[in-house]
Amino acid sequence: MLTVVANPTLEERDNQASVVPTPAPNRFEPMTLLLNRELSLLQFHNRVLEEALDRTNPLLERLKFLSIFASNIDEFFMIRVSGLQEEVDDGVLDLSPDGLTAAQQLAEIRTAVQPMMATQASCLSAEILPELRSAGIDVAPYASLNAFDRHLLDTYFAEKVFPILTPLAVDGSHPFPYISPLSLNLGLMVETPAGTAPDQSQAIRFVRIKVPQVVPRLIPVRSTDQRFVLLEELIAANIKSLFSGALPGETHSFRVTRDADVEVRDDEADDLLRSVQQGLRKRRFGAPVRLEISKTMPKEMIESLTGALGLSAADVYPVDGPLRATDLIALYELERPDLKDVPFEPTIPEALKTGRSIFEVITEQDLLLHHPFNSYKCVTDFVDAAVSDPDVVAIKICLYRTGPDSPIPPALIQASEQGKQVTALVELKARFDEAHNIEWARRLDEAGVHVVYGMLGLKTHGKLTLVVRREGDVLKRYVHIASGNYNPTTSCTYTDMSLFTANEEIGADATEFFNYLTGCSPKANYRQLIVAPVNLRERLTALIDREIVHQKAGRRTRIIAKMNRLADTELVQKLYEASQAGVRIDLIVRGICMLRPGVPGLSETISVRNIVGRFLEHSRIFYFANGDDEEEIYVGSADWMHRNLSSRVEVVAPIDAPALKRYLKDEVLAAYLRDNTKARELLPNGEYARPETAIGDQPFDAQQYFLSGTQKENADHASTV
Repeated sequence: MLTVVANPTLEERDNQASVVPTPAPNRFEPMTLLLNRELSLLQFHNRVLEEALDRTNPLLERLKFLSIFASNIDEFFMIRVSGLQEEVDDGVLDLSPDGLTAAQQLAEIRTAVQPMMATQASCLSAEILPELRSAGIDVAPYASLNAFDRHLLDTYFAEKVFPILTPLAVDGSHPFPYISPLSLNLGLMVETPAGTAPDQSQAIRFVRIKVPQVVPRLIPVRSTDQRFVLLEELIAANIKSLFSGALPGETHSFRVTRDADVEVRDDEADDLLRSVQQGLRKRRFGAPVRLEISKTMPKEMIESLTGALGLSAADVYPVDGPLRATDLIALYELERPDLKDVPFEPTIPEALKTGRSIFEVITEQDLLLHHPFNSYKCVTDFVDAAVSDPDVVAIKICLYRTGPDSPIPPALIQASEQGKQVTALVELKARFDEAHNIEWARRLDEAGVHVVYGMLGLKTHGKLTLVVRREGDVLKRYVHIASGNYNPTTSCTYTDMSLFTANEEIGADATEFFNYLTGCSPKANYRQLIVAPVNLRERLTALIDREIVHQKAGRRTRIIAKMNRLADTELVQKLYEASQAGVRIDLIVRGICMLRPGVPGLSETISVRNIVGRFLEHSRIFYFANGDDEEEIYVGSADWMHRNLSSRVEVVAPIDAPALKRYLKDEVLAAYLRDNTKARELLPNGEYARPETAIGDQPFDAQQYFLSGTQKENADHASTV
């Protein structure tokens, strides 16, 4: 890896000693040039776990990170592991881009996941829960309570839990029950004494009890304190009440993860909505891919469960602590600000505080917002203004993930009821948000909104709104383009960029973009917007090639790209070519990164860093120095993955205003490259390490920098010029 000065500015980094590139390998050899996609994603999940282990984070924030990690691992098995297992079952012999079979990847995944899950369980049981107890929040073992408290809980069990429970025995006349995905279950052996069974013989049967989800997992001991008991412990303590005349044994928790990667072949479906609904039903019955068990479960019971579920010993993950740790996030909702991050108030750009119409402001200048540091209310206000303004005649919007409580779809319904032309492209195939989107699509359609479900064979992932307003004798177009979803809830926890513009060429592009989506009209190019799958891959390739040409001509070059994932092998190859030419490349990649940085002769001018902090990094920003000409910066919805470039509809927009360019380059990107607290640098072997710092360097946290307001004056100026 290159040695760089501590916390340099972008100019200082540009002026570091030049690297003389050495000859690169002649062939693109996957096993040596690429990192494995799945293991790279696990590295990101491990970074989330690392935040849970970080004692500088407030206690309930650490619990939140543990919950996020557990949820991430659930999804990883439901989608990534299930896909690999399906390849093994189908006898697929294709290799991954880095040269591994599906079976080899599954073995590597298990090796990586087991210690991560053990660390999670240890952190929860040995650190977070004891420290919460010291802070007055106690998840107490049932056995530790006094007689009066146990009586209160037993009464609660008899009234609120017992009537819901359904023990399911397994024997010759009772087949093994269906285990719903991610449900929490208790398994136990129940002995029926001789003379009580129909055949008068003694019998020992396996019994499964599903822990009901309609009852809180954390049962308050008393309403006057913050003590809780886990629901499964309360059930176990009262297990005899379920088996009158029989002898129940010790209970053991288990949980099954199933394949949730339901493929909807919309290119073959006559009715996409019906196909997605059918896919959601199929998801509940996907093949099992993982069995989590309490560490105390006996070998015989494990073998019985794996046999019934069609799993092997390699699919079993013992947990030394509570299963389904995601439920413990309920503790985060307690009123304990002393155990959480300090609240902050998002800012609103000065230009939007004047009381003038937002359309008047956008006509004068482009606006750039950096969420959540700038309030997402500016976006919802833009939509509300379009609804209430009598001069607005049309609103068109792409909805990918809106959430169940978003105010934007109701606003669109109101606009339609007022007689405005409203078009909403609702992406039904947004994974795990399908049900919400189906419901919104139904309600929008019933209100008279023109609802489009997307394009055959493509997911529409772009984030764009077009507002058409009558101004005198002309129709003027206003456009909002973003990296994030139209979801005010996640906007508080994701970092994203929003661009508002009245640029005529972008407005014309946006019009043609919606015609492309709704009318399936072919489109070969756009004036300023870059759209996948139309021209995004070609434009990114051309932009990198241009940097190579400038480098060979001795002009100033630089590429800085911030994204969520880098997994497109063609672009990785192109970045390697640029590095071999000597172009300095800094990548800020939140999750998957298949590129190996810092390899002599291949990628020695490339650095890759990942930042995991209070907010989920979600913004996509692409910077190209462009020699001695005007540098270019783009923002938008696309990651550098094959699916984003070739099988999704994405939108990327140029930033034209010089002040906005300076803000993105010298404030936003510079801060992320300077971070030495929450950042980790990717090593050639695929592992992450803390950035090297010099003696005397001060800790720098990019997200905290944006929160602190130290750059507020610059940000306010940059975002409104």
